[in-house]
Amino acid sequence: MCSPGWSRALTAAQRLNDLARLRRVRDRIDRDYAQPLDVEALARGVHMSAGHLSRQFRLAYGESPYSYLMTRRIERAMALLRRGDLSVTDVCFAVGCSSLGTFSTRFTELVGIPPSAYRRRTAGAGAEMPPCLAKQVTRPIRNQTPTPEPQPA
Repeated sequence: MCSPGWSRALTAAQRLNDLARLRRVRDRIDRDYAQPLDVEALARGVHMSAGHLSRQFRLAYGESPYSYLMTRRIERAMALLRRGDLSVTDVCFAVGCSSLGTFSTRFTELVGIPPSAYRRRTAGAGAEMPPCLAKQVTRPIRNQTPTPEPQPA
């Protein structure tokens, strides 16, 4: 029979191992956000079940792996739209989304305005700002109330 101390040490070691695997998943999402990724494939890569990965990822990072992936994609889309040289459709596919409708809906949820309005409002705006600062200032915030679209005069 195992002593309680041994059991706690084993549990702590397992938690550290799970956290290391979760970091690998997060790093893969950050690196491969434009590739087709799904929770099952991410889970297989770290030898976890999809359900366990989703639960543990949410506990560790406050959102599901899919939400984290979409946030990364929208962050990158924001940067591409600020450049102003790509259409919304081109940006959608460049960041790994396969549906323009899903991309536009998620973009609007996270940013507060549709991607086309964001592109018009910010095209060329980041030219005078260092990219590291632009990324921090324009990071999408979940559950933010939408900014109303200005009406033409």
